Amino acid sequence: MQTIAFYNLKGGVGKTASAVNVAWHAARWKHRTLLWDLDPQGAASFYLGVDDGDGYKAGNLIKGKQPIGRLKRETRWANLDAIPADISMRNADIKLLENGGAKNRLKQLIAPLGESYELVILDCPPTLSPVAESIFAAVDYLFVPVIPTHLSLRAYEQVLEWLESKNYKNLTVVPFFNMVDRHRDLHVEMLVKRPKSMKGGLKTWIPYSTHVEQMGDHRAPVGEFAPYTPSAQAFRAMWFEIAGKLKL
Repeated sequence: MQTIAFYNLKGGVGKTASAVNVAWHAARWKHRTLLWDLDPQGAASFYLGVDDGDGYKAGNLIKGKQPIGRLKRETRWANLDAIPADISMRNADIKLLENGGAKNRLKQLIAPLGESYELVILDCPPTLSPVAESIFAAVDYLFVPVIPTHLSLRAYEQVLEWLESKNYKNLTVVPFFNMVDRHRDLHVEMLVKRPKSMKGGLKTWIPYSTHVEQMGDHRAPVGEFAPYTPSAQAFRAMWFEIAGKLKL
């Protein structure tokens, strides 16, 4: 089993849409996939139609009083399960600190999932906190969506600096451009001449698209309801690039 996360310190950069679409493509290619929605807002859960997180509390899970396997729910797509968001995750930072061993707790919780899944994808809240530290320690790859603007790039570089200071040796950070508007000069400029911090990231970039916004109307990934659109094709290309990195 491999574990990846979609994360950004800055909100509104298309993190959840990317996580959901990649998870859907992984499942389509017969990889048993679980998406864990760690963001209390629950957008990924909503998109996948499993937005009822009642029945578990973050505190019980973190304390080891509830097995993680009981939390997973089937989506309407084969090979794709999800752990829905729970509003009590807003207190997860406190629970992690109360129970000690915060940095490795998520890694310990995820480990048993290897019996059932090839790929676990975490959709993360936009924060630098004990939960974020636990996520960084648990995953093999951290995929970071970046809008081609100075502020979005700055937020990503702040994450890089923070990770370097914390010495996460086993974590590979992979940025990619998201919500790209080819009508904006700055977006085009950054695509053509990538900033130094974006080098080594995914070659695939995701265009800004109303079809991504319509995921909420359809409660489905873009490829499910608009498979021939540029955004759907971009997510497909992104999946193949990610699968190559993961050797799936």
